[in-house]
Amino acid sequence: MTKSPKSEPSFRESVDLMFNRAVSLMDLPPGLEEKIRVCNATYTVRFGVRLRGQIQTFVGYRSVHSEHMEPVKGGIRYSMGVNQDEVEALAALMTYKCALVEVPYGGSKGGLCIDPRQYEEYELEMITRRFAYELAKRDLIDPSQNVPAPDMGTGEREMAWIADQYARMNTTDINAKACVTGKPAHAGGIQGRVEATGRGVQYAIREFFRHPDDLAKTGMSDGIEGKRVVVQGLGNVGYHAAKFLSEEDGALITGIIERDGALTDDRGLDVEAVRGWIAKHGGVRGYADGTFVEDGASVLEKDCDILIPAALEGVINLSNAKNVKAPMIVEAANGPVTAGADDILRDKGCVIIPDMYANAGGVTVSYFEWVKNLSHIRFGRMGRRQEESRHQLIVDELERLSNDTGIDWELNPNFKDKYLRGAGELELVRSGLDDTMRTAYQACSRVWNERDDVADLRTASYLVAIDRIATSYRAKGL
Repeated sequence: MTKSPKSEPSFRESVDLMFNRAVSLMDLPPGLEEKIRVCNATYTVRFGVRLRGQIQTFVGYRSVHSEHMEPVKGGIRYSMGVNQDEVEALAALMTYKCALVEVPYGGSKGGLCIDPRQYEEYELEMITRRFAYELAKRDLIDPSQNVPAPDMGTGEREMAWIADQYARMNTTDINAKACVTGKPAHAGGIQGRVEATGRGVQYAIREFFRHPDDLAKTGMSDGIEGKRVVVQGLGNVGYHAAKFLSEEDGALITGIIERDGALTDDRGLDVEAVRGWIAKHGGVRGYADGTFVEDGASVLEKDCDILIPAALEGVINLSNAKNVKAPMIVEAANGPVTAGADDILRDKGCVIIPDMYANAGGVTVSYFEWVKNLSHIRFGRMGRRQEESRHQLIVDELERLSNDTGIDWELNPNFKDKYLRGAGELELVRSGLDDTMRTAYQACSRVWNERDDVADLRTASYLVAIDRIATSYRAKGL
């Protein structure tokens, strides 16, 4: 990754700068503006776990940015780069993100300073359970107060361990499973959660392409089909975004950037094949189809239509922003474009779909999972067969009319099968996510296009989110 110059603002400074840009266009009382800006609390926990014959001490964080709505929501990441400033910046982004997509949460975030690749599975379980214990006993994991989720370095496995640890500590809490989201489907999770953030990126791009005036600002033609896409990071989010865009929308994945380099192919890379190669070999080096580029970060500057940074913060910064050629950047990661780079790209006319909107699919489907856990019933269980029965009545009546009138026609079997199939949990989750991403983008687009003082979608997103948070605080009497 290209290192940023020393003058580059930190991730937290970038979030603050973007917040300041938005509130300067609002008429908020200074006290309310400061209340929305500041982080309410950050807890640092240090705990020991006996591993490999000795006690190892780990440092973890859980930050609560805003409790204008409760519970607060935010992932837990495992990374050696975790620090208080990063966690607080991510917690702030979660507050704005939840407000933007209208899920009833405040913002939180957590992290543990650990490289999960250095530990065996049973060791990670011991560490995770102890971390969960330290957080839960401080009410930093609780279905009604603070609900974590997966993030970088964590996934379904870790969430299942955390949920079980909380349940062991709260044996009479009937809602214990709702203490965390992103669990495996068989352990209280919800179908579609693993793919949710990547699916949300796809829906965000689809909705952008439905707005001709917004699309015109990129200079691109209508339709996603045939668009050249470069993805940085083929983890969970980047993989699903690339997979859905290529398989369902006809986009060409012309570049994939990973830790050890990058692959390029103007004809389009096979996302599944590359994913399989990475799983087996730990990187893209040696993959036969496509051109290997040693300096993977340089592919961020490759000529393409859509650039999707889906891994780390600050990969597009003052050192490379001027060389980025993509007319459209979709921030699938949190904070991949620094505040300084954002200024350069905006001046160039590049349209950025900001992180607080583009990657909101994860928290949206986490909300669905939380609701499912609290209701203790899977979506579609009570209504699916009734829906099928009603559709069957219509099909039967149409076929009866055909027979009675002697008109020789019949329903297409493919249509009939699709129409008669009631919506299950996965279909309902995707429907809810699609509706959420559409509605949120429409709110941002209106502000972007109707206000002369709003130059970009990021500022529009902040304006929508901050206004909703301010409204919530006012309702509380603040």
